[in-house]
Amino acid sequence: MYLILAGQEWLIILIAIVIILIWGPSKLPSLARGMGEAIREFRKAASGAAEEEVRRVEKKEEIDQKIIEMARSLGISTEGKTKEQILDEINKKLAELKKP
Repeated sequence: MYLILAGQEWLIILIAIVIILIWGPSKLPSLARGMGEAIREFRKAASGAAEEEVRRVEKKEEIDQKIIEMARSLGISTEGKTKEQILDEINKKLAELKKP
C-alpha cells in the first residue's frame, strides 16, 4: 500500500521540520498547545460575532414589527409599503393629530 501526500500534507511536514530544527523537539508541544489555544479563541470570537449578528437581526425584526403595529393602530395600511413609507405616513398622521 502506497501513501500519497498532497500539497497541504507536505507543507505541514515541512513546517514541523523547520520548527524542530529552529526551536528543538522540546518546544514542539508548547508551540502546538499555543496554536490550539489560538484556534480555540478564534472560534470562540467567531461564534460570538455570529451570535451578535443574530441578536442584531432579531432586534431589527422586533423594531419593524413595532412600526407595523403602530401604523395599524393609527389606521394606516401597511400592505405593499416599505418601512420608510410606513414611517413617513406615521409621522404625517401624528402631525395631523397634534394640530388643534
